[in-house]
Amino acid sequence: MSECKLQPLNKPLSGEILVPGDKSISHRAVIFGSLANGITKITHFLDGEDCMRTVDAFREMGVYIDVQDTTLIIKSKGITRLVEPSQPLDFGNSGTTTRLMLGILAGLPFFTTIYGDASLSKRPMDRVVNPLRQMGAIIDGRLNGNLLPLAIRGTTIKGIDYTLPVKSAQVKSAVLLAGLFAEGKTKVTEPIPTRNHTENMLKAFGADLTIDGNTITVTNKSELTGTDVHVPGDISSAAFFLVAGAIVPGSEILLKNVGLNPSRTGIIEVLNKMGAKIQIEAEHSVSGEAFGNVRIAHGSLKGITIEGGIIPRLIDEIPVIALLATQAEGTTVIKNAEELRVKETDRITAVVDVLTTLGADITATEDGLIIKGKTSLNGGEIASYDDHRIAMMGAIASLITDSEVTIDDASCIAISYPNFFNDLESIS
Repeated sequence: MSECKLQPLNKPLSGEILVPGDKSISHRAVIFGSLANGITKITHFLDGEDCMRTVDAFREMGVYIDVQDTTLIIKSKGITRLVEPSQPLDFGNSGTTTRLMLGILAGLPFFTTIYGDASLSKRPMDRVVNPLRQMGAIIDGRLNGNLLPLAIRGTTIKGIDYTLPVKSAQVKSAVLLAGLFAEGKTKVTEPIPTRNHTENMLKAFGADLTIDGNTITVTNKSELTGTDVHVPGDISSAAFFLVAGAIVPGSEILLKNVGLNPSRTGIIEVLNKMGAKIQIEAEHSVSGEAFGNVRIAHGSLKGITIEGGIIPRLIDEIPVIALLATQAEGTTVIKNAEELRVKETDRITAVVDVLTTLGADITATEDGLIIKGKTSLNGGEIASYDDHRIAMMGAIASLITDSEVTIDDASCIAISYPNFFNDLESIS
C-alpha cells in the first residue's frame, strides 16, 4: 500500500509537460517488433509496469530486447523462431498484454500458461477466447476459459470472418494478430470504429493488410520486417492534465508530443463541446500516427451529453471527464459506456464512489453516469480501487478541493504513468 495525502493547490497551474509514451502503441510496438524479422528501434516507449509485462513475455520466448530508459532495441528472427516459455507468463495487471498475447499464443506451436494479479484474474477473457476458438485455438481455464489463469495449446488455426459484438480494440487486435498465423484470410468488421493502432502497426511492419470501410483483412502471406517506431505521447495520460488546466482557475498548460490519432481524440471533442479553451499546435504525422502540442486554459464549462460513436474514442478518459463535468454548469450525461464495468475495476461504480465522497452530485446508470454541476468539492479519504485512472482522477480532483484528499493506494499509477506526480509538481 502507498497512501498518498494531497493538499489543495490554491494557485494556477502553469508550464509544459512532455507527455509519456502512448500505452496502447507501446504494447503494440513491442509485439510487432518481436514478431518481425530484423531490428526494431522504439523511441519514447512507455516504461510503465503494463508495457514491461509485454517486454518480459517476449524475452521469455527468446527475443532480445534491450531497454534503455524510453528507448528499446529489439532483435528478432521472426515468428518462426519464437520458443516455448520455460515458465508461466505473469501479465500482472495488464489486460492489453493478456488479450493481445492470446491472439499470438493461439497460433504458436507450443504450450503456454498465463496468469495475472487479483484484478486481472476477474476480467473477462471470453470476448477474445471465443473468436480464437472459432479459428481452432485450444484454450482452457476457469469458467470455460473466461478467467485467468489460462492454458494455451498452440495449434494450426484458420482465418475467420468476424464481426465484433463489443466495442473493443483489444478484441479486434487479438483476432488480427491471430490472423498473422492463420491459414487463409482473417476478416474483422467493427460496427463502430475503435482505436486503429494495430492496423497502423501492421502497415508499418509490412503485413498483408487491406482495409475496406469498417472491415480489416489480414493474411499470413507476408513476413513482418523490423522498423523504427516513435511512440507519440499518450492522450489518455494527457487527459488528466487537460482537465486540470480546464478546471483550476487561472491555469494555462502546454502538453507536448500528444498523440492525436482520430480514433483517440474524443476527449478533445468533449472539451471543445463543453466550451473549454483548447488549441492544437504543431500537428504532424509519423507512420500513420498524428502528433501535436495541446494548449489548455481555464474557462467556464457547460454540461453536455456524451454517447454513441464517440464512446470508444474516449473510453479510458471517462473517469476524468466525470471530474470535469462536476465543474461544468448544468448536467452532463454519459451513455453507452457499459464497457467501463469490465475495466481494471467497475469504473462506473468507482467513479461514483470517489466523486461522491468528494461532494459531487453524480449518479450511476447501467451504461454510464449523470453528473450535475457546478459543484464545489471537499476533501476526504478515497479509494483508488487499485486502478491507475481512478487514482489519477482523485489526484487531479485534489487540486480544487477545500481540504486534504487522501488516496488509500497510489502505487497503481505506475502502471501507465510512472512520473505522474513529478509532472504534476512541475506545473504546480
